[in-house]
Amino acid sequence: MMVCRVILPYLFVLCGLLSPSNVVMGQDEDGATALEPVCPTMVKRAQWGAAKSSNVTYQLKPVANVIVHHTTGERCTTVPTCKEMVRNIQTFHQTQNRWSDIGYNFMIGTGNIYEGIGWHRTGAHLRGYNDKSIGVAFLGNFDQDRPTARSLELLAQLLQCGVEMGELTDDYRLYGARQLQATNSPGKWLYTKLQTFDHWQVDD
Repeated sequence: MMVCRVILPYLFVLCGLLSPSNVVMGQDEDGATALEPVCPTMVKRAQWGAAKSSNVTYQLKPVANVIVHHTTGERCTTVPTCKEMVRNIQTFHQTQNRWSDIGYNFMIGTGNIYEGIGWHRTGAHLRGYNDKSIGVAFLGNFDQDRPTARSLELLAQLLQCGVEMGELTDDYRLYGARQLQATNSPGKWLYTKLQTFDHWQVDD
């Protein structure tokens, strides 16, 4: 960037456009330039009105697996309705399933990511894999509905953020829940789209 500014000042804007879009420049304690991850904005627990967790179990990171689910039921299309849906899921998980918190690490609506239990915490989304995976649930029934381009973009951004923060391994494996358990989740339409992602784990 400095070279562009000194030699050809008028190319500064072009050079800026060619810089990586998923990182920002920062400085460490020694003043050296460093790259910091830029993660997608998400609706935090406090913003959707999460109840307190009764217990927290932490994961060892980085995690090598990401498992995608769908929640079934109706799709939410606005932030208020998505917040209500997420609260209802948490209530069901805590009262009916008697889990300590909502089972998913993150949830994705049509236009936003909703923080579940978040990074480096063990969820309750797939028996046998909870301590070695991140669970991401798309809000809706994707046997009936097609995922929006925006929701798929948010998933890609979330996963890249996880790698850059050291929460996910560089070579993490991406699964649909149906590959690991007898279930239709994450729905046929979402399952098809997941297969276009770079880290998709092909069935043996």
